[in-house]
Amino acid sequence: MATIPFHLTGEALWKRMNRAVEKIQERLERTTRALEQAGVAYAIIGGNAVRAWVAQADEAAVRTTRDVDILLRRSDFAAAQVALEAAGFSYHHSSGIDMFLDGPGAKSRDAVHVVFAGEKVREDHLTTAPDVTETVEIQSHQTLTLEALVRMKLNSFRDKDRMHLRDMIDVELLDPSWCDRFPPPLAARLQELLDDPNG
Repeated sequence: MATIPFHLTGEALWKRMNRAVEKIQERLERTTRALEQAGVAYAIIGGNAVRAWVAQADEAAVRTTRDVDILLRRSDFAAAQVALEAAGFSYHHSSGIDMFLDGPGAKSRDAVHVVFAGEKVREDHLTTAPDVTETVEIQSHQTLTLEALVRMKLNSFRDKDRMHLRDMIDVELLDPSWCDRFPPPLAARLQELLDDPNG
């Protein structure tokens, strides 16, 4: 395998690292602003929602994310598409995922990924995604409530979902009492992480 040269150092490296974080935040801001101006109900989900909640407890524990994930009602999708395309995004569907690429030539990682409220993200998921009413306003944006976010993370339970849940356990947003809030299969997943938070 070819060796990748470490060619960026000093200020150029720091600028590139900071810019990567700024681009995600800018994309999130443009997305929510476009949806709000169009009167489309939404919720911030995924890594950005985790960041918002973890920051409530300990800003030093906030982890960066490369994703912008938004929850929408399917009945609002047409209006959302008009709003987001007017904001410079372009609709793309790939591998069963609805997304809005951030400009011409953008990759799927440079996109806003859409999850539909009240629907299963994957057939093997135990529960459906929450509704857009399960939100709280954080920094003027509608963000999924902590309970609904944890439910989504327990439902997906991929490596990054477990990492996000461990972050929330680490800052004491979650404790054993939370297991009572979820169906037994999801509660068992949470208990597994509580029992071994560093696993």
